[in-house]
Amino acid sequence: MIERQIRQTLNNALEDQPAVVLLGARQVGKTTLAQEVLNSRPAIYIDLEDYIERDGVMQNPKLFCEQHKDELIIFDEIQNTPKLFPVLRGVIDQRRREGRETGQFLLLGSASVELMKQAGESLAGRVAYLDLTPFHCIETGKDSIETLWSRGGFPQSYLATSDESSFRRRKYLIRSYLEKDIPFFDRSVPLETMQRLWTMLAHLQGQPFNASTLADSLGIDYRKVIAYTDLLADLLLIRRLQPFHVNVGKRLVKTPVLYIRDSGLLHALLNISDWDALVKHPIVGASWEGFVIENLIAVAPEFTIPYFYRTSAGAEMDLVLLFPDQTKWAIEIKRNPRPKLKKGFYNSREDIQAEHSFVVTPEETSFPIDDGATQIGLYGLMGKLMNK
Repeated sequence: MIERQIRQTLNNALEDQPAVVLLGARQVGKTTLAQEVLNSRPAIYIDLEDYIERDGVMQNPKLFCEQHKDELIIFDEIQNTPKLFPVLRGVIDQRRREGRETGQFLLLGSASVELMKQAGESLAGRVAYLDLTPFHCIETGKDSIETLWSRGGFPQSYLATSDESSFRRRKYLIRSYLEKDIPFFDRSVPLETMQRLWTMLAHLQGQPFNASTLADSLGIDYRKVIAYTDLLADLLLIRRLQPFHVNVGKRLVKTPVLYIRDSGLLHALLNISDWDALVKHPIVGASWEGFVIENLIAVAPEFTIPYFYRTSAGAEMDLVLLFPDQTKWAIEIKRNPRPKLKKGFYNSREDIQAEHSFVVTPEETSFPIDDGATQIGLYGLMGKLMNK
């Protein structure tokens, strides 16, 4: 079993807060991690997707919590039961008055915006939020980067016994989202339209998001495109990377850049079945870029904000990380292990005023480009981020 890096952070959060919300896409490993917690302390696990377990709890949720007051209660797929949140608030407040402050509830969810809204309204000041990503390079190891990139980080896909099995599992996961998860949140979304949109977004990996252009291609109103992409983002399937703004007197690109978050799902959407097909496909550069971005964000210090930077004149930086201490790293991502850096890289670095700049390539070697920039491999830069 691959050890999840977030495990100790989760333990610390449970020791610090009454409730912890663990967010992550479906099948990313939340339940497996919860089972590890279950085996390490007195706890009970409730799957709120199971209508029998859900109905049993909801008949009298306050009484249920009282019956298990000496245990950590783990509620899986908590976004399915929004009426539970006010009850948890009351239970937490009552236990605080009795002197019990921490480690009461672990709430697992697959829909970020909706779940955070529900928890934020009811559990403000009583909850910590953690994000569980698919496997990243630090977890799988430096020698497995190509496999992780090709298959993606969803455990069932990455751990499959063959490329064929991995590809099949990702196709099934996409179908599950289209037929089950998306209709659960919005039954008005036509399955075929969402499938076409998701595939179109895959073809546009790493490009500015233009709702009007997509709407014209799909033959629907642009507001529906925005609503559908909002849903995909809420399900933690896509990332809209926001632009970094600086006062430099230049015209900046202000449109978000869109990425399919998991490289394996990106490849499955584009029918790229294995490594050989990937390296021959035109998307390979954009796929590597998105893969690097997601891995770096996964290990960045808590509360780090990711951006990109681009001017209308063509100067750009693929990733800008703004740390809580307000220092910045500027990161350019290249598929070529011997990249030729253009003037735009140096102009962007100057505009951003980054503490340090990095050029990430597939080769795990590190050497200085100049006083303020380093060429480095993905695994090496992730190590630096973890020590930031």
